[in-house]
Amino acid sequence: MHLQASGTIYSINGSVVTIQGATGLQMMEMVYVGDKKLVGEVIHISDEKTTIQVYESTTGMRAGEPVYGSGGPLCALLGPGILSNIFDGIERPLREMAAGSGAFIPEGSDISPLDLVKKWDAKILLKPGDDIQPGQVYATVQENALIENRALCPAGLSGKVVEAKKDGAYTVLEPVAVVEDSQGGRHELALAQKWPIRQPRPVSERLPIERPLITGQRVIDTLFPVAKGGTAAIPGGFGTGKTMTQHQLAKWSDADIIVYIGCGERGNEMTQVLKEFGELIDPKTGKPLTDRTVLIANTSNMPVAAREASIYTGITLAEYYRDMGYHVAVMADSTSRWAEALRELSGRLEEMPAEEGFPAYLPSRISQFYERAGYMRTLSGQEGSVTIIGAVSPQGADFSEPVTQNTKRFVRCFWALDKSLAYARHYPAINWTSSYSEYLEDLAPWYRKNISPSFMRCRQEISNLLLEESRLMEIVKLIGSDVLPDDQKLILETARMIRVGFLQQNAYHKDDTYVPLPKQLKMMEIMLYFYQKAKAMVERGVPVSEILETGLSESIIKIKYDVPNDRLEAFDLYYTQIDEKLSQIQQPV
Repeated sequence: MHLQASGTIYSINGSVVTIQGATGLQMMEMVYVGDKKLVGEVIHISDEKTTIQVYESTTGMRAGEPVYGSGGPLCALLGPGILSNIFDGIERPLREMAAGSGAFIPEGSDISPLDLVKKWDAKILLKPGDDIQPGQVYATVQENALIENRALCPAGLSGKVVEAKKDGAYTVLEPVAVVEDSQGGRHELALAQKWPIRQPRPVSERLPIERPLITGQRVIDTLFPVAKGGTAAIPGGFGTGKTMTQHQLAKWSDADIIVYIGCGERGNEMTQVLKEFGELIDPKTGKPLTDRTVLIANTSNMPVAAREASIYTGITLAEYYRDMGYHVAVMADSTSRWAEALRELSGRLEEMPAEEGFPAYLPSRISQFYERAGYMRTLSGQEGSVTIIGAVSPQGADFSEPVTQNTKRFVRCFWALDKSLAYARHYPAINWTSSYSEYLEDLAPWYRKNISPSFMRCRQEISNLLLEESRLMEIVKLIGSDVLPDDQKLILETARMIRVGFLQQNAYHKDDTYVPLPKQLKMMEIMLYFYQKAKAMVERGVPVSEILETGLSESIIKIKYDVPNDRLEAFDLYYTQIDEKLSQIQQPV
């Protein structure tokens, strides 16, 4: 790689490096810093100096070492071979780096994100004389059993095909076609292309959000659903299950592709992700889940500047597959660590701090990230989506801190994790009183059409019982439950049944780790049926204690384990059981 030096290092402050004088570098240009050619990015330019953010450790670097410009922004290389790979924050493949240099990343590693030697069997969809438009698919590669990689004509390029290869095996950078534009310029098309990570990929139009991302987690799908193309936040203190919840969503959601961004998390957590995903069999294909997963690993001991870039790298990979017509779910764990990286870099740049030391532009950066989600019509006319689910780690579980509050402004689904639920082994530990989803109205027609017209009504009744329980518990804390009338005692018992039997889920049970929507509806219906029958008896003077002695509530709680997901006809037995046991209770005269 022959590069022309643009200047020499004047000062070094952690990951921030400055050059004095005019350099000819552009804002946001990718540069190579020092004798080791560390990857960096220009973040400030003035007459006196140019400031660079370096994405690797600057330990051992000296003033006077050269800085080389690349002539373009920091880009991701997009092509076959991304899936099942694991990258660092600036899309360097960690497996290849580990094979060459061991467990720790050496400075200045210049390894291509994709294998440049491997040949892929490609089907070329062009022939000389064809017209080509932006977003048009010109070649396909079967990346694995589930995903077909589609090479798309870059945005802004249109013209006539003057050369086209035959179907065959090609490397990712080998030209497969040549296009001549209206000005006579010739452009080579390969199976892979570069895209600036901080620039959203263009689409034809943003479509209305009307379909849920089905996760198989009852508290999410029923009470607080997220839409395909939507945004959700999972805030919670240490040990409340943010990462575990995201693992469940990554494993079971009906997205075609998962992009998991481990941003500033502990290394052993990322190891666990790799181990679990490698062992889990994808129900769609019977192959390992990693076949449709991309991992961005920027652990807490990696350079902090690369942590800031990892979010953009992950979302760019997601948009790439969205443009092919796939539905992609992005798991960002956690955006708080990303915000802390912003704060550290801002401090080194001596910028004026805002609340709690975070930079004043924190809200705009958070919004830029979440706004890249959406349900889109791509340039090729297909429909694809990017759903972003970001974990937030507020210190001391304080939801009033800046990252949580600003995230709340830009997401429409908020799954607040509760440490008291987590410590009581209630998972997912999503608090049903402080969580919300603004997608309910958008998704209601889909639920009515595809599941049942009664789904939203049952959901509302379940939600009302939980809210009523919350109100009654305030009274119970003051004066105890014995003084409550029987109808209110029944509400408390039914709400307990809903909490333990419906909202609480066991990730290690074969039938409870993922629950399809028809079973979720059946579970709600049987619980509400019991409540309505018992309520009618209480109104006729039957003591609630006699109803509870039948053991029906415990039997209903165990439905989640006792009724297999593919045996929904077994619910009929529970209706019969409820009727029989309640009819045996002696009616008051």
